[in-house]
Amino acid sequence: MKKTTQKNLIFLTRSGIIAALYTVLTYFTSLFGLASGPVQFRLSEALCILPVFLPEATVGLTLGCLVSNLVTGGHILDIIFGTLATALGALGTQFLCRIKHFPYVLYTLPSVLSNAVIVPLVLCYTLNGEFTHAFYWPTVGSVALGEGVVCFLLGTLLYLAIKKRPYILGG
Repeated sequence: MKKTTQKNLIFLTRSGIIAALYTVLTYFTSLFGLASGPVQFRLSEALCILPVFLPEATVGLTLGCLVSNLVTGGHILDIIFGTLATALGALGTQFLCRIKHFPYVLYTLPSVLSNAVIVPLVLCYTLNGEFTHAFYWPTVGSVALGEGVVCFLLGTLLYLAIKKRPYILGG
């Protein structure tokens, strides 16, 4: 097998595994009513740290979010813009981890920010029917809080586990 073909196969396989893991974790979280809505606590968002280690994680996270929003009955706006928020967050994480001396506990900050800005806009129109400041700003706070807890706490724990045992990722 050619080296580029093998690299592509590894890239696709890892992306698929990450997408599947994201989907399973989101579905599990949805069983408790915490995967969507104004209060979100998606365990799958802890995986947003993975672009630090694997560029293919950005593809996997984006596809995983898309599939998750489809299987959990997301509104078309959430399917499109929620997936966009995840993609932007993962790309931002890839960028931040390349900045020398940037604190690793903040690598997932782009995921928190993109979801905190975009998801409440979606919720304004899907739950409230229109944009209102009275609905948007509290929802920004609740989405940012849930996303922050999962990304900063669980994402950092995942980061430290992978740093200690890099073979976890099969590298």
